[in-house]
Amino acid sequence: MLSPALPGLRSCVTTQKQMKKRVAVIAAILGLASTICMAKDPPITLLWPQDKPAIKLTFGKFQQIASLAGQSTYVCDVVVENLTDKPVPRASFTVYGNDRSNVRIGDGLLVVSDLGPQQQVKVRLQFTSVGVPASLMLSAKKDMLAAPGVKTIPLRVLSVPPGAKLKVDGQEAGTTPVMVKLTIGSHNLDLTKEGYAPGSTPLEVTPDELPGGSITIELGGLSRDTVELRDGTVLLGDVLSMSLTAVVVSVDGKEQTLDRNQVKKMMLVERQVTQQPTIVQPAPVQSQPKH
Repeated sequence: MLSPALPGLRSCVTTQKQMKKRVAVIAAILGLASTICMAKDPPITLLWPQDKPAIKLTFGKFQQIASLAGQSTYVCDVVVENLTDKPVPRASFTVYGNDRSNVRIGDGLLVVSDLGPQQQVKVRLQFTSVGVPASLMLSAKKDMLAAPGVKTIPLRVLSVPPGAKLKVDGQEAGTTPVMVKLTIGSHNLDLTKEGYAPGSTPLEVTPDELPGGSITIELGGLSRDTVELRDGTVLLGDVLSMSLTAVVVSVDGKEQTLDRNQVKKMMLVERQVTQQPTIVQPAPVQSQPKH
């Protein structure tokens, strides 16, 4: 024989069901909000040429790696896809960045070689700008789909200071001073050295170029400390203190305390510390007792 229901048991069960239903609704709302936030900043995709696209470029997130004299250097991973059934021996673009008012704020050179039919490759774009671009534009070089030239021109690359690592069109090319052989067309030279801001310059090699030339690239000193985290994030600011368990860094005037195990590498700029003279307070004069 079943016992009669206890008083208040039904209302309790009903309340639990209502709570579960509310939790499900809240979870659905949060999931929808998360989806909207993720879709708020989609990758930038460009096609070239516009009338009959042969190449598709998908730009990822721009990450700041250095800042000097009001300009910042960003890097961005770009997926380049050949949409045709023919190989592309060489593709080079100047990438222009615009702000939300469609005003140009920066540029960079993107070069891809030996792109097979329907093939995708990922390359890294280095971009100099006064802010994160809101939109991008492409300008194709003259040698866009031209076959690679057989002729090469030797060029000596120097840096100030020397000992910088050189990349030519994204490929390792040695440590400066170094001699490189460049084919006819557009190239991009990137230099990096610890303790200095990276340097980058586009270079156009013409068919009538004479051998024996040289180019010197000057690297600027970093004005702020650089803290690289193990997840790839790079922070530019002032390292205030470090202990066995934490690193305190000021970024844009806001202090952040990082777990020491989060930090992969730090580069600290040289700072001039002015020693203030020690101020000695004179001893108070003791009054003589009256007799």
